[in-house]
Amino acid sequence: MATNTTIGIIGCSHVGAHVANALLAQGLANEIRLSDTNERLCRAQANDLLDAMSFYPRPARVIECDATYEELAGCDVIVNAAGHVDAARIDRDGELVPTVEEPKTFVRRVEDAGFTGIWVSVANPNDVIATEIRDLADCDPRRVMGSGTTLDSARLKHALAGATGLNQASINAWMLGEHGFSEFALWSHVAFGCLAPEELEAQTGITLDRDALEEQAVRGGYTTMVGKACTEYSIANGTVAIIAAIVGDAKLVTPVSTLVEGVYGVSGHYASLPCVIGAQGVEQVIIPTMTPREQERWQTSCKHIEGNIAKVSW
Repeated sequence: MATNTTIGIIGCSHVGAHVANALLAQGLANEIRLSDTNERLCRAQANDLLDAMSFYPRPARVIECDATYEELAGCDVIVNAAGHVDAARIDRDGELVPTVEEPKTFVRRVEDAGFTGIWVSVANPNDVIATEIRDLADCDPRRVMGSGTTLDSARLKHALAGATGLNQASINAWMLGEHGFSEFALWSHVAFGCLAPEELEAQTGITLDRDALEEQAVRGGYTTMVGKACTEYSIANGTVAIIAAIVGDAKLVTPVSTLVEGVYGVSGHYASLPCVIGAQGVEQVIIPTMTPREQERWQTSCKHIEGNIAKVSW
């Protein structure tokens, strides 16, 4: 990990605050710059994190930037957590119209101030907002990614672990496409240790209900939303895993939302594929071999993203 790492966070509510806390708890940054249009909230979050500094593994500065976005230009990574979660409680795409307005207020200001780091966008609809940030920044697409289906893939591992009794860390599973209801499980590449699902079923007598398990991954966020009106810990830790791969140049392979160029007939917008994440951002896009049915589902998912992009402008 870089010895001097500065992370900017735009949006200091649920997700942004949890990202900041997880970064500090893991000792991944020696400076956090918090930005939010709600100055009172931004100041409160900064103060709370500084009060906790005695309990983190290394000292760090926490700086309140409010809406002075130019102060983020020196960051190594900027996390966009500026969203409108209340609008998503009923409709998965409910945040589309209000959230798409947020990057218009800060992306060009940050870029024009000299930012050369990596954008990691968490705000939803994730693929639309990541596409917007890249277009507004007019930069190398490797520098912009959405958290994408890193979280959804973890939710699939959660479901598979429950069905098999295996440790989630021993399960390799991928959700691809949109970070939303049109995403799909790449069943042809699921592995339990070195076993394919069919091998596991034959050796254990377990029958995997693939449709039900995929539905748990797709709808898992709403299980959380019903009880607490947001998701926090899972998305924050997934985002921090991506940030850790960037600042540590870890070459982590994880599905993030990235610019799609000629993948099974799809080009021109962001969607989740397995990517190698390192110091340069998205250093390689890995295109898995998909079955005909998976290719069809990929195209359907991307059409949903395209439909949402057509509804807004930037």
